[in-house]
Amino acid sequence: MTDQTRTPAHPDPAHPDPAHPVTARPVTARPEGVPLKTQLRARCYDALRLRFVPAITSRMRPFRDGQLASWPVARSNPLQVIPSMTADLDRLEAELTASVVSTNPYLTEIATHLISAGGKRVRPGFTIASAATANPVDQPASNEAVTGGIAVELVHLGSLYHDDVMDEANIRRTVDSVNARWGNLRAILAGDYLLARASELAASLGVEVAGLLANTIARLCEGQLLELQHTFSVDRTEDLYLRSIEGKTASLLAASCRIGAIVADLPQSQAEALSTFGYSYGMAFQVVDDVLDLVSNESEMGKPTGHDIEEGVYTLPILYTLDGPTGRQLRPLLGGPVDDAARLEAVKLVRDGSGIPMAIDRAREFADAGRKALDELPPSAGVNGLNAAADYLLSSVEAAASV
Repeated sequence: MTDQTRTPAHPDPAHPDPAHPVTARPVTARPEGVPLKTQLRARCYDALRLRFVPAITSRMRPFRDGQLASWPVARSNPLQVIPSMTADLDRLEAELTASVVSTNPYLTEIATHLISAGGKRVRPGFTIASAATANPVDQPASNEAVTGGIAVELVHLGSLYHDDVMDEANIRRTVDSVNARWGNLRAILAGDYLLARASELAASLGVEVAGLLANTIARLCEGQLLELQHTFSVDRTEDLYLRSIEGKTASLLAASCRIGAIVADLPQSQAEALSTFGYSYGMAFQVVDDVLDLVSNESEMGKPTGHDIEEGVYTLPILYTLDGPTGRQLRPLLGGPVDDAARLEAVKLVRDGSGIPMAIDRAREFADAGRKALDELPPSAGVNGLNAAADYLLSSVEAAASV
């Protein structure tokens, strides 16, 4: 598997199909037991903050072999370079909770569980920022942009409810997962309820938004099923991997940006550029996330290093390693359930090979494509925010490469 033989996940990432298609709540302290991957993402984010707060540079120390050095907790978000973003997201947060209130208090409790746990609100942030690219001068988000942001966040939350059932997860965002607290049946139904609420909100924004969100939900399912279809398959190809993450991760980020463009009535060319940015951001983010699964320290992650190997999900760095010089040693260890010894040996082979650097290079390509897409947009506070998010993403790529 070489650069020359790669098949792109999208026929033309610069011009995605119209149907193909950040902001963290303030944190004052990191709870104990937070998975290392979450901490690494936060560190990558803080790397971006150095652009704006140079004084904290001296408090940063290198980290290697999964050991996280002492560093300041992020209290802002890249998109907050948009002056109105903090207030916009405060509005969204209140309306997000209100949007899932049911006449049944029991359902309301389950449906608001992960909303109350907080989150980065990346997707609604992208919707609001994309809509803001229509304004040469910063101004508060329109009601339609906030509604669109709520719709995409509810799709994301509904997918998390379902993901945790499939993964038999016990913790999500440092709190009990919905399935762990209320059981699988209630988690599935509550996830369906969130998707229904998202669809209702999308319909209020018009046929185009409703159709786009419905298509995106379908793509989420397709991407996840494609991954399940090739579980424990050592013959999974790079193309199959990219198609899977395109569906399960990148499609919703692309849709988030495109919905912002639609409600702001942007020209088609600008809507395409924003969709490309969201798609590229999502692809790069997922590749980096998959690298972190292999390089993070087991004791700090809260789950085994190489958990994807344990689950039979062979991600891009694993696929590249299988195709490289150590592939003959790695292949016999894969293809079925593994014990701890085999998992750790497989992780070592991947770490020692060229698969991780190659995957990081692929993530850089996607991140660069996202940044390039923003060059097609006229100057605005929204573009400034999305560029800051692109900087954050590139910082995360480099941070993953340094681990």
